[in-house]
Amino acid sequence: MKIAYLINHYPKVSHTFIRREIIALERQGVEVLRVAVRGWDDAAPDPQDQQEKNRTHYLLRHGLMPLLQSTLAEAVAAPVRFFKALGLALRLGHRADRPMPLHLIYLAEACMAVRLLRAQGISHVHAHFGTNSTEVALLIEALGGPGYSFTCHGSEEFDKPESLHLGEKIRRARFVVAITSFCRSQVYRWVDHTHWPKIQVVRCGVDPAFHTFKPVPATGKRLVAVGRLCEQKGHLLLLEAAARLAAEGVDFELVLAGDGELREPIEARIAELKLERKVRITGWIGSDQVREEMLAARALVVSSFAEGLPVVAMEAMALRRPVISTAIAGIPELVVPQENGWLVPAGDPKALARAMAACLACDDATLQGMGEAARVRVLGSHDVDLEASRLAALFRDQLGEEPAMSDLHASAHGVVVGGHGD
Repeated sequence: MKIAYLINHYPKVSHTFIRREIIALERQGVEVLRVAVRGWDDAAPDPQDQQEKNRTHYLLRHGLMPLLQSTLAEAVAAPVRFFKALGLALRLGHRADRPMPLHLIYLAEACMAVRLLRAQGISHVHAHFGTNSTEVALLIEALGGPGYSFTCHGSEEFDKPESLHLGEKIRRARFVVAITSFCRSQVYRWVDHTHWPKIQVVRCGVDPAFHTFKPVPATGKRLVAVGRLCEQKGHLLLLEAAARLAAEGVDFELVLAGDGELREPIEARIAELKLERKVRITGWIGSDQVREEMLAARALVVSSFAEGLPVVAMEAMALRRPVISTAIAGIPELVVPQENGWLVPAGDPKALARAMAACLACDDATLQGMGEAARVRVLGSHDVDLEASRLAALFRDQLGEEPAMSDLHASAHGVVVGGHGD
């Protein structure tokens, strides 16, 4: 079976779970062609990302001229089909979150991609996120290319489903993957219930580098928050909670592992709150460095206002680190209060500070017990190879192919695909 993964930006530091999923699918015997719109000129701090760049076809790498040539070629080769696709692109651009010219560019990207997919013998396209990459996949199908599926993550799809025409993308897809039960419930809202059976839960998997790692006891007073420095991650609120701890004389260190568009205001706020000796920002780091930061910490803190289910929470739990998190989206499906972490209301710095203080006050035995419980829970539902076997089975079911031996082995060990099971 040969499929294509169509991704807007690949590889990307904050989307290593996509790379992980592709590689796990290849272990299942699925041949995956990587197709991305952009990402070829990004810095790649992770060596695996550099390898992926060398394996990826980039639609915009050589500028607009190849796009125009591909568009003209498709219009000449199959004018009726092309103009139907053009009409669809115009409809998707109506009252959309992005200007109409961009939707015409998506059509041009689809024209270029469909020619590549035909040449490569691709029978199915899978996209991540119900945004522009899924629109390009939809237009590829409209041009006579292979059918598509996509993985819905949230929170962007949940924030603006109508302007993204999420319902149309779901209806035309062969199937849709939701990464949590909460995510699936939000997808259900935008289509008639007759489409519900094709919406399946396949969870993001944890990299074996995190759960096969030699145990390292959680010690010290360090907490770590991993993620892009952006509005939805709630770092400014996390700093308010940290300031409360500092004012109460609590001994702690907070590491913000990542970078992003809010770095400057976050640095300014650190200075205003006089937290320079308490808070450190790492900048962009690779997965190995993320793991080291987690191992050096007592627990992971997730202060987000909006999420799907953060992969970093899974990774921390696989490393036997409890998680302090806002109780949003799919996070309560993984983090159980007092068992493997703490859940607090989103937007409440007082509650977040109390949870951080409770974690810092835990004795070693309690913290170790919570860490072990965290590992057991995440590996029970987020094993990357088991989740890849679910996804591979969905691809094979759509393409009418027999399951590989690895799928049969997974089924024998309790992996269920189909219906509404998780």
